[in-house]
Amino acid sequence: MKLFRQIKRLTAKTKAFMWEGSVQDQGNSEGLTGSLENDFHRIKQLFEGAADFSYREMKINQMNSVVILYLNGLVSIERLEIHVFHPLVTANEKLPQHVDINIDDLKGILSSAQVSQGATFREVIDQILAGGTVVLMNGSKQALFISEQSWEQRSVDEPVSEAVVLGPREGFTENIRTNGSMIRRRLKTTKLKFEYMKLGSISQTEVMITYLEDIAETSIVEEVRSRLKRIEIDAIEDSGYIVEFIEDQPFSLFPQVLQTERPDRVVGNLLEGKVGILVANSPFALIVPVTFFEMMNSPEDYYGRFIMTSFIRFIRYLFLAVALLFPAIYIAVTTFHHELLPTNLIFSVAASREKVPFPAVIEALLMEITFEALREAGLRLPRPIGSTVSIVGALVVGQAAVEAGIVSAPLVIVVATTGIASFMFPSYALTGAIRLLRFFLIFLAATLGFYGILLGIFFILVHLVQLRSFGVPYMSPVAPFHFNNLKDIFIRVPWWMISERPNETGKRNLKRLNPRNRKY
Repeated sequence: MKLFRQIKRLTAKTKAFMWEGSVQDQGNSEGLTGSLENDFHRIKQLFEGAADFSYREMKINQMNSVVILYLNGLVSIERLEIHVFHPLVTANEKLPQHVDINIDDLKGILSSAQVSQGATFREVIDQILAGGTVVLMNGSKQALFISEQSWEQRSVDEPVSEAVVLGPREGFTENIRTNGSMIRRRLKTTKLKFEYMKLGSISQTEVMITYLEDIAETSIVEEVRSRLKRIEIDAIEDSGYIVEFIEDQPFSLFPQVLQTERPDRVVGNLLEGKVGILVANSPFALIVPVTFFEMMNSPEDYYGRFIMTSFIRFIRYLFLAVALLFPAIYIAVTTFHHELLPTNLIFSVAASREKVPFPAVIEALLMEITFEALREAGLRLPRPIGSTVSIVGALVVGQAAVEAGIVSAPLVIVVATTGIASFMFPSYALTGAIRLLRFFLIFLAATLGFYGILLGIFFILVHLVQLRSFGVPYMSPVAPFHFNNLKDIFIRVPWWMISERPNETGKRNLKRLNPRNRKY
């Protein structure tokens, strides 16, 4: 056994060494030599076969030459002409021809707003791949990095997955800089911090952590930073890749990271002490930590009047129970507990099921799986016909199944009501968890009746109570119980009554408004 553990440790170290070697292959950490010909030749070899790799050789005077390197399609040629090429041509005409200049003189010649320096091949390669422009000069072991990135990108549009009637209509795009600026516009404070890192040994995807320095818990920020740095993968294509790496319990059905494409929702959570994670090429930001009740809240809840918002939240939690339990209750009643229904209703249900050849559980599974297929088909089809196909398909299939005696009419009502209820949750990830747990409860109801349903609810509640999101209890503030934080859970009290931030994430700076604010 001891030998086995030693072999296992040696294998892990070997894999780590191989991984580090593969990462280093992306660029060389050696410094530039100062020989323009050698450095330029080495970089050209690395980009051999890349048709978008472009360069231009220019003379500043008879003593100094430069090479400008960039990837066509990732830089603005127009801005490059104005801020780089034109100043160098002008310098060639004005500077003395037999005077040797250094890299700092060259930096002063360029008119670009962002010019930095680097001294290694790795920095040069990273800059070019990130859409920057690199200027190499003969006799200099330093290179100039110019930020003139420009590429096609989607404009700021209304969020698709989190539409609201009241509230802002702008959503995140795939450009991480644009997304950061939308947050900065809403929080004009020096306490708003952005931290950048790159993930993916091949993709080198830019990831940004954002938080409010005087509100967010230092331990949570450090934990987010640590979990992200531990990710070792070749490419990160979307923020969804990161979710499974940073969750406390990745095998849980319940999401422990909130995904949103709304800047206002990110800002609202930052003000409560949460941490936001933005990923390049993804319109969805991540928010951690998160609780179950935050998954049930919509951004629109904070833009409407509190009375209407409280009523909608009540309906939302009511239909949470419907989406989770309704099919299971139907199966339990029709199979084991007939006495729970009024006499006339039980006769009506029995008459409708008289021609059905299947038990209630098979009948329910057929309809639930069909409904899930119609839902998925509606999402995958082109938008103009997707909703039409899903609605018409549900009507036609349901009516035909009842007339053919395959399913009963009451079950069609149950499945349709359950499907409508599952669309009421603001979080798509939570919707998926409820849909899967519904099948779990259906099997328990078919086996043990109401006792099975109660047993299933007990297991779900136990799991939720012990679940954590970055150390924060998932069922907070109900378990553990914090009375002051209940003002924004099942109902929403007026804004002038929400004077404190949540205890779990905002205890560094609990006060969020002047206590003298009140309704007059």
